[in-house]
Amino acid sequence: MNANAEPASGTPRVVTSRSQLQEALAGASQPSAVVMTMGGLHSGHGALMELGRALVGPQGHLTATIFVNPLQFGANEDLAKYPRTFDDDLALCAANSVDLVFAPTPEVMYPNGDPEVIVDPGELGGQYEGVARPTHFSGVLTVVMKLLQLTHPTYAIFGEKDYQQLTLIRQMVRDLDIPVEIVAGPTVREASGLAMSTRNQYLSEVARETALRIPSAIAAGQSVSERGAAAVVNVARSILEAPADVEVDVQYVVVTDPLMGPAPAAGEGRLIITAIVDGTRLLDNAQVFIGPSEPGAADADATSGVDTTE
Repeated sequence: MNANAEPASGTPRVVTSRSQLQEALAGASQPSAVVMTMGGLHSGHGALMELGRALVGPQGHLTATIFVNPLQFGANEDLAKYPRTFDDDLALCAANSVDLVFAPTPEVMYPNGDPEVIVDPGELGGQYEGVARPTHFSGVLTVVMKLLQLTHPTYAIFGEKDYQQLTLIRQMVRDLDIPVEIVAGPTVREASGLAMSTRNQYLSEVARETALRIPSAIAAGQSVSERGAAAVVNVARSILEAPADVEVDVQYVVVTDPLMGPAPAAGEGRLIITAIVDGTRLLDNAQVFIGPSEPGAADADATSGVDTTE
């Protein structure tokens, strides 16, 4: 589909330039929400769009952005082969009541080339994902900042699957006084339990079966949480590191507090896992309660709904 074409009935309007975006948003109703994506959309993105529509109501305005951001890819990462499925992406946007799709090129987003001024993700940006991908979060935060400035939403919705990214975006919005409410969408899983990700399509049948160890490790870690954070990590790691038919490189298994600080001695925490399965980097996480069980803690992660904590 021509990205500048007038939309057919029931499909979002698609714009590719800043001027088109400004013109489209000038007459947009309020409140408004934005879901930022890199394309290769799946049902997890659809759930974020559905959440955005619920927040703004039938009369509000919902924008989705589709932009494969080169700034957040390292030199040896998958920028060139990252899935680009625009027609399918547009169909998913239409199915989830998106009003407007902003699909810029890198030249539109970065008209002067790579920006001289970027967002520093701070200390947390150098931990966990930041160890293997040292420029990743500066690229993420820079593009998110730019897209927030261009779309001026009431709400911006991000998935909990990328928990470190979500935490850093919240910190950026708080520390830089950006007038937007960050809303978290719960992780959406395939029927098998594997967290939905655009990169799942890289997995062979054997690798996909092996990748199911990640949600299994999370469940096993949660099951021993009354014994403390170290026990959670040890049990989860033992499942991930068992012999497999394809290579599994466990990047990290960690329990943090909800803001990704040190693990609590007791109370709410986050179990976060990243592993490279047969060359594909997969992230997952879940809420975990450390120490003696609290009433309702066992099903809190499934029933907590939308987390809008700043």
